[in-house]
Amino acid sequence: MARDPRYDILFEPVAIGPVTARNRFYQVPHCCGMGHGYPSSNAAMRGVKAEGGWAVVCTEEVEIHPTSDISPYFEGRLWDERDIPTLARIAEAIKTHGALAGIELAHNGASNPCRFSRTPPYAPSSHAIFTSDPVQPRVMDKADIKAVRRWHRDAMLRARQAGYDLIYVYAAHDLSLFMHFLNRRTNHRSDEYGGSLENRVRLLREVLEDSKEAVGDSCAIALRFAVEELLGDDGITSAGEGREVVEMLAELPDLWDVNVSDWANDSVPSRFGREGAQEEHVSFVKAMTSKPVVGVGRFTSPDTMVSQIKRGVLDMIGAARPSIADPFLPRKIEEGRPEEIRECIGCNICVSGDFTQVPMRCTQNPTMGEEWRRGWHPERIAPKGSDSSVLVVGAGPAGLECARALGQRGYAVTLAEAGEELGGRVTRESRLPGLAEWARVRDYRVGRLNEMANVEIYRASRLTAETVAELGAAQVVIATGAKWRRDGMGRRHRKPIPGSEAEHVVAPDAVIDGMTPDGPVLVYDDDHYYMGAILAEKLRRDGHEVCLVTPAADVSTWTHNTMEQARTQTLLLELGVEIVAQHALVAIAPGEVELACVFTGRTTRRACAAVVPVTARIAEDGLYHDLMADSSALDAAGVRGVTRIGDCLAPGTIAAAVHGGHHYARTLDAPEDEDRPFEREVPALSADWPRSVSA
Repeated sequence: MARDPRYDILFEPVAIGPVTARNRFYQVPHCCGMGHGYPSSNAAMRGVKAEGGWAVVCTEEVEIHPTSDISPYFEGRLWDERDIPTLARIAEAIKTHGALAGIELAHNGASNPCRFSRTPPYAPSSHAIFTSDPVQPRVMDKADIKAVRRWHRDAMLRARQAGYDLIYVYAAHDLSLFMHFLNRRTNHRSDEYGGSLENRVRLLREVLEDSKEAVGDSCAIALRFAVEELLGDDGITSAGEGREVVEMLAELPDLWDVNVSDWANDSVPSRFGREGAQEEHVSFVKAMTSKPVVGVGRFTSPDTMVSQIKRGVLDMIGAARPSIADPFLPRKIEEGRPEEIRECIGCNICVSGDFTQVPMRCTQNPTMGEEWRRGWHPERIAPKGSDSSVLVVGAGPAGLECARALGQRGYAVTLAEAGEELGGRVTRESRLPGLAEWARVRDYRVGRLNEMANVEIYRASRLTAETVAELGAAQVVIATGAKWRRDGMGRRHRKPIPGSEAEHVVAPDAVIDGMTPDGPVLVYDDDHYYMGAILAEKLRRDGHEVCLVTPAADVSTWTHNTMEQARTQTLLLELGVEIVAQHALVAIAPGEVELACVFTGRTTRRACAAVVPVTARIAEDGLYHDLMADSSALDAAGVRGVTRIGDCLAPGTIAAAVHGGHHYARTLDAPEDEDRPFEREVPALSADWPRSVSA
């Protein structure tokens, strides 16, 4: 299919100093939970993006020295020459597919507790470290400043040796040491590196000049800079010092990568930010420099991308999350297939990989993080291994992905859905406040299924064990989802809460589906992800008095891992939702509940007309057990296998459900070794082991 000529501008080459990008698609540096801990996975993931058409593919932050140690997070590491081979493998994987390999060198100063290296963190002035660690940074003297410049220059040379085409100087996200020098909040010096903005920019300018002198004839030098902190007069603003810094350094880097700070603002979840939300803050930059400008905005629409270029906002379309959701986004636009893009839903489940120190995953793209260890490709999948027909029961996220991937493999698939709508929990939850874009999980899969002649979809088809047998499929996949518990059992309570059988106790599913209880409502959140807070928000917007109670220290505490927690709690407070943290719901009575402090056990009573316990879910696996109860009937019907997937097997995130559906489709007729389901990188003893321990 030919490319739409409206999008031709996106495929023009862009000169970046001594190198040239083949188009305007630019995967900006982003963390992935792999870094130096899982380098083969990291290399394969970045290589797939290059194959997918991104003209520039960058690493995550890469530590330049033991004083820049970001442990326990798995970022890149380039402390000395021993780290070159690992990073060279990543560069090679990127360049194999014709993309430029970019590396983001980082020294994050007082943002690093240096837990592994056990060196004191560095800072321009005396202040607390930016983590909860009980340490404070050392105040840098002139010798320390010279050392940082030398370390950065040495890392530049090592990065060039590793094969990188584009090398970053990092001053963004309120993390970088260079930003700490630049910022009035963290720089209280009185020497030539403090005071005026010109002085506070001095170290950043010197490092840029050092970089150009060291490798500028062969590598492009990029500056990643946060032009806006969204802190008003207390921070850098695009109308104030952010603009002045760009003016001061306008022609020094070969490329400007501009964004807002901190990371939670830069990668704002879709619940709180629209596509292209950074434009108002970064649009001034291009007019102030002749160098190319790249920025991000969770761009998924090629029309929006073209608009950014034609209106002079950006020269290159930057992406982190959209490149995770669909590594082949550029290729699909180039080949005239934009409707096949797996659009990012902005859920930030990808971010949670970095915060929990594991390889990232993606709700839309179940192959993310599996490229090396399982050999999964986001676009290619092995053809069917048999002529087995497959019945998938349930068209939620697991069932839709399972049917889609099986259909792509060439199997004859029947997808049966009990209701009139496809999408299961995705469809229902996408009607809740802020979750509309999550419907993309359904829409992408339904769109692909509608193109497959080998997949039949039946709505309003609630199946029983008898009707499953009558359909005669060789393989039966049960993807019937899960329902929320009503009895309050969860992390805190291992048995039902007394009184939970009362009529005024409302299951979350009823509220999700539009039921509105009477009077003041108490939402009890022992789930700690998004649902408790969103139901509290919905009920409050519906006009109820709402109190949210949680045993945790704050609302939706797991969403610290998706960078939503602060915004979530702020929103609830602004809406007038009362929050009672560190208390458990222990009893329910007519018109009131009993709460207990999670530390002292001291109880209090609270009036309410309705209770919504958001605690845990129960798998809807009755059909599975009905089928398994009569193996002779299955044999007679020619059913060779019955399997549960997604929430029906183990209730979890939408990302987990999609992954479960994809996993089944990948491994049908090619089962994994249960003892070794995927490859892993095994640490090896050093060559000098054993090593004597000196006195």
